[in-house]
Amino acid sequence: MSYRLPKKLENLPKYDPVTETYRVRLDANESFLEMPEKIKKEIMEAVSHVEFNRYPDPNATRLCEKFGELFHVKPELLTAGNGSDELISIIVPNFLGQGDTMLTILPDFSMYSFYTRMVGAKAEALNKDENMKVTPEQIIEKTAQCNAKLLVFSNPCNPTAVTMGREDILKIVGAVDAMVVVDEAYMEFSEGSVLDEIENYENLIVLKTCSKAFGMAAIRLGFAAANARITNILKTLKAPYNVNSMTQAVGCVILGHREYLEKCTAQIKASTQELYQNMAALAEKKKDIQKLYPTETNFLYLKTEHSGEIFEALKKEGISIRNMNGYLRISAGSRAENQELIRALDKLLQ
Repeated sequence: MSYRLPKKLENLPKYDPVTETYRVRLDANESFLEMPEKIKKEIMEAVSHVEFNRYPDPNATRLCEKFGELFHVKPELLTAGNGSDELISIIVPNFLGQGDTMLTILPDFSMYSFYTRMVGAKAEALNKDENMKVTPEQIIEKTAQCNAKLLVFSNPCNPTAVTMGREDILKIVGAVDAMVVVDEAYMEFSEGSVLDEIENYENLIVLKTCSKAFGMAAIRLGFAAANARITNILKTLKAPYNVNSMTQAVGCVILGHREYLEKCTAQIKASTQELYQNMAALAEKKKDIQKLYPTETNFLYLKTEHSGEIFEALKKEGISIRNMNGYLRISAGSRAENQELIRALDKLLQ
């Protein structure tokens, strides 16, 4: 007899992050800012007290307290995760059953729909218009039409950089018969968070990450915020020791530096706006850039028929960005990195 894999594991669509080394990395929406030596020393001190022979705190209690203090959320309403990616991998398959439907709003983060196939669920999509927008009425109608049990979207959106208004989101949450997951990975660069509304709705989960504005991509740390009932379910579903002791120690140190984090966010926003202005000037003289979308994130999103060629040409120059089949997503870097990108595009584009 020969073993056969379950059908759901055949031809899995693979998430394809950049693995090569490039001189200029503008592909993953990471922070370009280096951690100050003073905070690094605090981190080393905190890590030196980690008991490596003991399992970590299963509830990441102190970490949730630090995050809750920073964002004015009750710590008991937070579930810490090994990045918000882990929390997505917990929520999607567990809030859906076989044959159920999840609705996403495309384009959006590809991993939302990936996990539906693990439980035999379906992924339906509502496509945005040319301006990468969609109305709450369209979302409400589509959710009812396909009888979606789960509605997941990022706000601000990755990859389009466009933000949906707070009132529009709350209108959706209050009107649909589905669990609504709002991924606010980039909300520190925008306005309109619904984090303060989690106790007012039975069907709202807000995801937050420490990888973007806060520059903690290396330690993998994210949070899910929801009402007490949903939070209890999430804590039951997650692995008992999902956030390791080193991540908890490092996270507590960094989250304790409010002024530093606010300064980082401001610097990244300034870099993004400068890059946007330079790209807009380039777009005026280069027909290859068909459309540059406004941004409320730490990256730019632009339309071009030659995305593949531009992507490959930039790689040869040692610059990595994200090719999205007719579109390019470009993270804001340091001023020197942004200037190098603009110079390279000025030479490459027609």
